[in-house]
Amino acid sequence: MRLEDKVVLITGGSRGVGAACALACAREGAHVAVAAKTVEPDARLPGTLGEVVAQVEALGRGALAIQTDVRFEDQVEAMVAQTVARFGRLDALVNNAGAIFWGDLGAWPVKKFDLVFGVNVRAAFLATRAALPHLRVRGGHVLMMSPPINAKAAVGKAPYLVSKIGMTVLAQAVDGEEEAVCAQALWPVAAVKTAATVNLGMGDDSAWRTPEILADATVALLARDPRQASFRAWLDEDVLRELEGVTDLARYRCDPAHEPGPMSIELVDPDWRRT
Repeated sequence: MRLEDKVVLITGGSRGVGAACALACAREGAHVAVAAKTVEPDARLPGTLGEVVAQVEALGRGALAIQTDVRFEDQVEAMVAQTVARFGRLDALVNNAGAIFWGDLGAWPVKKFDLVFGVNVRAAFLATRAALPHLRVRGGHVLMMSPPINAKAAVGKAPYLVSKIGMTVLAQAVDGEEEAVCAQALWPVAAVKTAATVNLGMGDDSAWRTPEILADATVALLARDPRQASFRAWLDEDVLRELEGVTDLARYRCDPAHEPGPMSIELVDPDWRRT
């Protein structure tokens, strides 16, 4: 129960990584607020906020679903306010909501550029800014689902990569500016099976891990004393190895017979090597 009675707010919380993080935090004793743009079921996108809330409550923890389009300042500020009004505090913000689109720079539609930047870096800025006054009260965490910086990965993905690296830079700034708030970034080594990786055809089960690897890494980071931790752009494997002592990652395979390799889209530190 490393997060007992802490309150965690997770954007993009209706499915995939966000839902897995919500359940992992609840198992460790946290109350959870989950936010997403839609609340109605969609046959193309399994999972809803209501289902996540029901699963968290079944674990004996408090849960709150908040319909939020993170591109809009008023909705993001209301999201934070509703969380604090319900639970009386806020201990961690997980900026997980994301939009993905790839293509050479000259082929990017402006609307796609605005969407990716709005849902990724701008939304992370809005949510973090709104959460900071509450996180300062007892000390808290901001976690960005964003990568270490690797400029070599930019070809064919530059605007997307810039938006994600922007989230990492925001985390570094917050960590340096806030005495009681620790801000960090987290990114998977192998691709994680989500609606996005499935719909974009980014491999198959043999190439994917389950979202629980990021969820477990999230708990490990949020469980640390924010006043004793400092910024780092983590890879999930490094979190589990260094903080949890976990080296056998077989439990996270989507295909039990295959250990996934690093993502072909290498949004990771170019000096990092699998050990």
